[in-house]
Parts: sequence; structure tokens; C-alpha cells
Amino acid sequence: MKITAVTCALLGNSPVIRVVTDEGIDGFGQIESYKPYAKACVPHFAEFVVGMDPTNVESVLLRIRRRGGNKPWGSVVSAIEMALWDIAGKAAGLPVHKLLGGKVRDRVRVYNGGVRVPREGNEPEDFAELMRRLKNVPEGFTLIKQAIGYHDPMAGELDDYSYSQVRTGAPHPNRGLLTERGLEHTVECVAAMKEVLGDEVGLALDCGPGWTRSDAIRFARRVEPYHLVWLEDLLTGDYVPWTDAGAYRDLTTATATPIHTGEQLYLRHNFRDLIEQRAVDVIGPDPADVGGIAELKWIAEYADLHGISMAPHGVYDGLIGLGALVQVCATLPDNFIAFEYPVPEHPWWYDIVEGWPEQIVVDGHVQVSERPGLGVTLIPEEAGRYLSEEDRHFFE
Repeated sequence: MKITAVTCALLGNSPVIRVVTDEGIDGFGQIESYKPYAKACVPHFAEFVVGMDPTNVESVLLRIRRRGGNKPWGSVVSAIEMALWDIAGKAAGLPVHKLLGGKVRDRVRVYNGGVRVPREGNEPEDFAELMRRLKNVPEGFTLIKQAIGYHDPMAGELDDYSYSQVRTGAPHPNRGLLTERGLEHTVECVAAMKEVLGDEVGLALDCGPGWTRSDAIRFARRVEPYHLVWLEDLLTGDYVPWTDAGAYRDLTTATATPIHTGEQLYLRHNFRDLIEQRAVDVIGPDPADVGGIAELKWIAEYADLHGISMAPHGVYDGLIGLGALVQVCATLPDNFIAFEYPVPEHPWWYDIVEGWPEQIVVDGHVQVSERPGLGVTLIPEEAGRYLSEEDRHFFE
């Protein structure tokens, strides 16, 4: 079998990569909809893999992995890798988890991720009401993650929240020292949420980036009584293309509250310091940014050797990316907690793929598919209705 083409189309804003072979078996990978510009990077990699055997996944990746980088370059490498595993599974008639060593769990825990409900304001009672509503969604999540602090609009909407000038525009633009009022308000919101969730549903917080190290330590210590599952990206993280392992280690060693980061990083090499220095308690690579699902599995196993937990970031807006997440997370060691559940950008996504049940999440878990490949594939005649004129030849 040989690769004859690597193409990319936008479905909504989500770049979907198709690896085409000379034996009529195609594989698909997906990049989150926040990066439609990644499509332009695909030709940079395609020329190096045409003519290769797609089932020799590592051999193909050696051609392109070092040419990647942080978003969006690593996103394209990651989506190609997913598509290669999809082909390998389909060719063997096996689900991808069998090719990665086999599943160790029949269903995979997820947290709310893309399942969100609107919040009326920034007061503790507004956060409490939000938890009441999320606690009762049909998916039955046993773990809920909520944005707060600099990851949330509260940072720019509350008076005197911090000593910094409020910015708008790019994602998570604010950073700096919190006022005493800002810190106290954030702690009060956490207390209100836990009052609702109790010990029935775990609470994780997506906090930054943007906190100072001193504020991060103060906050993490203040919320220790609430037994949070983790505090995420306090110092660096989402759309910050570097990580200071030393600063994270200072934070992690100063508190019993688990500290989490890692969704931005590309390849195992950029997790080495976080893991070997035990700089965080939980890491969260995204399979659509880190270099693919086999790369994520390697990182999870190395983290497990160092007593660090794994909670992967979700491939936002993607049912193909969801398939990849389920397959790899079924194979991870017991340091796996849960992954971030993505919901499609457009409801018609459910009509253009096959392989998912009508209710995907039940009691906070997704059943591991035994279908060949990633377990989910596009229906060309349905997906084709949502292609632009530029992408009309995607399935040809």
C-alpha cells in the first residue's frame, strides 16, 4: 500500500485531513476549528510522505515530525498521524487501540469540555447556578471543568480584579497581580461551586494563563479544602508557546492542590522537564497538537513512571478527533483521569459521520469502539454538502 495524496478541507472551520492510498483505503484526522489557518500548512508536509506505506506509521512520521512545531505546524503533523493510524486499523480490520497495545478499559471517562451552559454574571451565586445546570446535563459528567480567573471573562469584567490594564482581543489577553478583592472573589466562586457539587462530582478549574507565581501559590493554598481535581494553566498554557518548568515546580511543591498544564506543547521533548522535574501533578497534551496519538501514549507512560497523572485536552469541535481520543485513552496506564469531551462546532457534524451512537456520553463515559480504525469515518455524500467550492474535490 502506498500514499498517493494528503489533502485537507474545511468542514465548518475545522481542518480535516485525508490521507489517500492506492488500495482505496483512506484515513482521516482532524484539527480543532480554532485553527482553520492550519490548512495552508498541509502542502509543506504532503510532498514528503507521498509514495510511502501508510501502515508504517513511525517511518512516515520520521519524515515530517521534525518539520513541525507549535500550533499550527504540529497540528498538521498530529492530524496526519491520526489518519495513518486510521488507515492501519482499517487495513488490518482492527480498532486502533489494538495496534497501540490493546485497551485496558472498556469505557473512557470524559469531562464536560464543549458541553457548556451560559452564565448570567460573575458573582458566586452565578457560578453556583452554572454548576447546578451542568450537574444535570444528560451526559451525567462525574467531573466538570470550569473557567475562572484569567481564563474567564471575569478578569476583564470585574472592577479592581487585578492591578493590570484590562485588554481585549486575542484569547486570554490579561495577566498580572490580583488585588486582594480579586483573589477573595475567585475563592468565593470556588466555594459556591463546590457547595453545589459536593463530593458527587469532581471540580477542575481552567485558570489562566496569566497568574503571577505568588498569586498562584496563594490561590492554590486557599482552595485546598475543596479537594479540586486540578488547577490548569495558571502560569502558562493556552496560546502561550513555552513552559517554565521551574516556576511550575515552585507552585506544585507549595500546595496540595494538583497543578495541571501541557495542552500547548508539541512532542515528548517539550514534556521532559515537566515530567522529570515533577513540575506538575497532571499533564494534558492534545493529540491534535502534541504529534498524534502514539506520541500522547508515550508521554502518558513516561509520566506514569514519575507519578504524574494524565488528562488530555480535547480536539475541539471534532467527532473524528473524538474517535482518536477514545482509542488512545482506552490504552493509557492507570494515571489516566479523563479527557476533555469535544462537541462539534455545527450540529450537522452528527449527520456527516458514522460510528457514534445517538447518545455518545453515558454516565460521564464514552464506550470504546471496536470498529476498524478510529471507529468513526466521514460519509462523503453527506459531508460533501458542507464543503466550499475550493474544497469540492476533497472526496475524489
